[in-house]
Amino acid sequence: MAMLLRTSFSDPGVIPRALPDEAAFIEMEIEATNGTVPQGQRPPPRIKNFQINNQIVKLKYCYTCKIFRPPRASHCSICDNCVERFDHHCPWVGNCVGKRNYRYFYLFILSLSLLTIYIFAFNIVYLALKSVKIGFLNTLKETPGTYLSHHVLICFFTLWSVVGLTGFHTFLVALNQTTNEDIKGAWTGKNRVQNPYSHGNIVKNCSEVLCGPLPPSVLDRRGILQQEESGAQGESNTRGPSVLEKSSSPESSAAQVCGAQTRGGKEVGCACSGGEQQPCLSECTKCSFSMPLAVLCSSSTGGDGPKHQFQPGAQQRG
Repeated sequence: MAMLLRTSFSDPGVIPRALPDEAAFIEMEIEATNGTVPQGQRPPPRIKNFQINNQIVKLKYCYTCKIFRPPRASHCSICDNCVERFDHHCPWVGNCVGKRNYRYFYLFILSLSLLTIYIFAFNIVYLALKSVKIGFLNTLKETPGTYLSHHVLICFFTLWSVVGLTGFHTFLVALNQTTNEDIKGAWTGKNRVQNPYSHGNIVKNCSEVLCGPLPPSVLDRRGILQQEESGAQGESNTRGPSVLEKSSSPESSAAQVCGAQTRGGKEVGCACSGGEQQPCLSECTKCSFSMPLAVLCSSSTGGDGPKHQFQPGAQQRG
């Protein structure tokens, strides 16, 4: 029961999602790397190559969490989170099984297998000893039907499933492999790529998976969930039209100098206008007006006109 509770209520290794500013910065890095994709063509896959023990491992981009997943991590469609060293989602414990709770899950199914074997074995011993005295048929007649159905038959069928599952995970632990990797055939496919996470020794693999240090949880269980979408909509409504809308309006022209527009004594946007649209990461160094990430801000063009220089590390204001 203790291992079951630890498996159910432990953080399996959930990876936090990218914040809006982080996601926008990653998107811009990807666009800068891949370049513009012609209309009608599929964009290239968002993958980064990472080398582990002389093996190339691909880091895939998660479109839901807006991050490049670490090696062996995967996105759980049920929990809707990326989990580090994702093994599988177990509906019986109501939680994902990952890096931080896999050992508890393994000890849970191992202890459950031993308990099932113990109950089944002693039920058989009880029936055998009683059959010696009064015979097997008389033993079946005197033994209540509920006893046979609950203790013997259930343990018999449970024995195969639980012990089989334990044996399968023992095999995975010995190879330092996950269920997700085994199903996808990551290291046993046609390419016969060697598992870069295996030490080539069963003892070392078992000690790493079951006895290795656990990383601290990165979840803030007492934190307050921020309503980012509703907050962003309310902020946009209070600020009025966006900078992109202002720059494309007839009132805006390339003759305007760089400076912060004000409305009611408050800065509401950057007055840089005209020309092609460029992504404004954080702050215009000409007018020192801090823009939120992923907002498109226009820069003036031609001659010696003011140009936007963006500082990703600057703090946002206004």
